[in-house]
Amino acid sequence: MAQGTGSINSDYKDWEWSADAGERARLLQSPSVETVPKSGESQGNGLGATSALGAVFIVVNAALGAGLLNFPAAFSMAGGVAVGIALQMCMLIFIIGGLVILAYCSQASNERTYQEVVWAVCGKVPGVLCEVAIAVYTFGTCIAFLIIIGDQEDKIIAALVTEPGEAESSRWYTDRKFTISITAFLLILPLSIPKEIGFQKYASSLSVIGTWYVTAVIIIKYIWPDKELVPVEIPTSPSTWTAVFNAVPTICFGFQCHVSSVPVFNSMKQPEVKTWGAVVTAAMVIALFVYTGTGVCGFLTFGAGVEQDVLLSYPSNDIPVALARAFIILCVLTSYPILHFCGRAVLEGLWLRYTGVTVEEDVVRERRRRLLQTISWFLLTLLLALFIPDIGKVISVIGGLAACFIFIFPGLCLIQAKLSEIQETRAISWWAQVSYGVFMVTLGAFIFGQTTANAIFVDLTA
Repeated sequence: MAQGTGSINSDYKDWEWSADAGERARLLQSPSVETVPKSGESQGNGLGATSALGAVFIVVNAALGAGLLNFPAAFSMAGGVAVGIALQMCMLIFIIGGLVILAYCSQASNERTYQEVVWAVCGKVPGVLCEVAIAVYTFGTCIAFLIIIGDQEDKIIAALVTEPGEAESSRWYTDRKFTISITAFLLILPLSIPKEIGFQKYASSLSVIGTWYVTAVIIIKYIWPDKELVPVEIPTSPSTWTAVFNAVPTICFGFQCHVSSVPVFNSMKQPEVKTWGAVVTAAMVIALFVYTGTGVCGFLTFGAGVEQDVLLSYPSNDIPVALARAFIILCVLTSYPILHFCGRAVLEGLWLRYTGVTVEEDVVRERRRRLLQTISWFLLTLLLALFIPDIGKVISVIGGLAACFIFIFPGLCLIQAKLSEIQETRAISWWAQVSYGVFMVTLGAFIFGQTTANAIFVDLTA
């Protein structure tokens, strides 16, 4: 994208809030990224530490996660393998486009996190909406993580019950609500309280190992299936044309790495938009193969009877699958504090700006406020996870928000960035880019509206 001379939206600093509001959420940086302090000289001078190959793997790591457990069910909802793959390929064009747009706008605005780019380029209203969306998205993802823990623990406990015919829920200590609660209080809450999270890089490595292992198990189980794994029915076409859109939230949730992509771009040795385009294309193709392998093989193994969490479709006593469940639990246990860390950072930034208090002036109350925020967040997500046992219902809600990060905010940034350019004549490329931005916003609004309405009126009221 050619960058003309001009200034990006200046009302980013218009609100009479704390000058230290920029502290609000450097916290949304990717766990694997070490970035240099923002300055006018740091952009484009090779001060970052990440190579292009390293950036590819960081973006892949940011994209891959527990969302892959839902891809077989997404293929079933879409109406089969052909439709599911075609839907992914179509969306991948806009997913990659959004990542490139964010890098372009980050360079133009000299901002280093997703929400700061939206603030600087689009102004205060979209900036606040973006931060609220990030907070809600991370909150919903934390709920999904707790549900995943409950799902996997149910199966592990079922395998450990030795008495024939005894249900795993027959004893109080095997009850789902108890196991989720005790795991959350003993392991997740202590990891969520600290002000800084130093174990992020280890959690990232663990997530990579876990997701690749789960994918390998699902593929192997399809190639060499157990005798009892017989697909109920394998759809080859969607029941209605609108049924295809039921798979969109899962795809958006799975490929959403846009929020952490801006700091990854700025951490590169040569943060150039062209190089970044190659990086994200390679990363998304890798993610596509992983998600497609999981989705296709899981779907063909169980057909229309596949569970929303594909691991729930396998027998409890399958040892390789049990190891996959243990991997997923470990990944989720370490990922929850990171997602909570990001959401808490956004809420903290909003609070500091509204109150006009600088970080330095508020150090005394910071710890008390952090404890209150953490405990409230934790208890609310736990309570909702205990009474919403179906992860598909949560994914359908937060998948719509993921569409905002992939389509709407990048589209708005592109439109505003191009409108801010000072040019004597508008070239065809300028009109094409503005039109592309408008199309992205329109498509994102449609996906968000359709998936959210479906989640509210169908899933949540069922």
